[in-house]
Amino acid sequence: MAWPLALLIIFGCLVVLMITGMPIFFAFMLTCMAGALLFWGGLAGMETLLTSVFSSVTSFVFLPIPLFVLMGNVIFESGVGGNVVDGVDKLLGRLPGRLSILAIGAGVLLGTMIGMSGGSIAVLGKSLVPDMKKRGYKNPMILGPIVASGTLAVLIPPSALAVIIGAIGKVSIGDMLIAIIPAGLLLAVMFIAYIIIRARLQPDLAPNYTVTNITFAVKVNVVVKQILPIGLVIFAVIGVIFLGVATPTEAAALGALACYVLAALYRKLNWKMIKESVKSTIQITVMVMMIMTASLSFARILVSSGAIAGLVKLSTELSVPSAVIVIATQIVVVFLGCFMDPASIVMISVPIFFPIVQALHYDMLWYAILLLINIQLGLITPPFGLDVYTMKALAPSDVTLGETFRASMPFLAIGFLLMVIIWVYPPLITWLPGIVR
Repeated sequence: MAWPLALLIIFGCLVVLMITGMPIFFAFMLTCMAGALLFWGGLAGMETLLTSVFSSVTSFVFLPIPLFVLMGNVIFESGVGGNVVDGVDKLLGRLPGRLSILAIGAGVLLGTMIGMSGGSIAVLGKSLVPDMKKRGYKNPMILGPIVASGTLAVLIPPSALAVIIGAIGKVSIGDMLIAIIPAGLLLAVMFIAYIIIRARLQPDLAPNYTVTNITFAVKVNVVVKQILPIGLVIFAVIGVIFLGVATPTEAAALGALACYVLAALYRKLNWKMIKESVKSTIQITVMVMMIMTASLSFARILVSSGAIAGLVKLSTELSVPSAVIVIATQIVVVFLGCFMDPASIVMISVPIFFPIVQALHYDMLWYAILLLINIQLGLITPPFGLDVYTMKALAPSDVTLGETFRASMPFLAIGFLLMVIIWVYPPLITWLPGIVR
């Protein structure tokens, strides 16, 4: 069968199933079953498909995912995230857009423990929105920064999405977790700069208010009791990888243990919290692993059908600069982000785009980080940005979905600006993993 026809059949089947509203896992698995019958020798192909699914589930490389999810659930269920927000709040002085900056700063620290955008938004939404409203902040400076904090949660290790992309795309997970650190910190600085500039230009959006002065001794106490303990988690996840003493899987296990220790330090550790965190982790992990098995089987179907080889050959033979092809892949991801969740985008884009970009001789770590940022930004793009819907659910009842999207658009633009910076200057994200090696 010619590869264009094979590609048309595979994606035609997938699109038809997704249009019916079928859950994404079942749509992909039914497509894989059809592909196995067509390209893997009929009924014998079904046995091959089962073997593919089993090998995917038992792959050691996916083990960090449930452990990173567990970390986020421990922090969320224990309420430790609220202590982080309170600690950063006490350390900030009088700044334009102070509470909006607090959302970004706390988002960076929460990102080192939660690793999922929805969890960070939930913690900050509950902690900050009432006080922001009380201080006279307007929606653009309330909703936008909190939604933006979710983007930071994915660009600061631990990041389950980075692990998924790295595992499917066969990019070093350790390198990815290290490489996202400069990108995440730079994005946070860009967000803060935007908030300060806009707060100065439009002071009515974020009115100044009297900040209670605290003594140096109190600040030291806050740092020791509320900020430094977070260093335990940061070192457990990032430090041990950076020092080369642990693999990403071992670091994830240490991070989960560190989160339980942190909960104990804050006297939040109890059987109810442990039960809820484990229960939620099992539910999310089952969902993620189902998606992963479908994605890897889908990729194998594409390879065996000849579609990937055909696309790679077509891309390398086109009489256009290779950069145009790479940019085109990112534009496709932007479009997919308007309608799909991150897991679906990863399942579709990684098996197709990674072989093409690799054949064009680009650095795959660089491309994987670009894709990670792009997919995460899809969570705040209209009309189906899931992070925006999360923020809408936490906001006061008089806040509309349209207001929430409008408040998020400047931060979406800043995210795309970060992608341009990384495109122009790849060493921004490749130098740190080089040091670790």
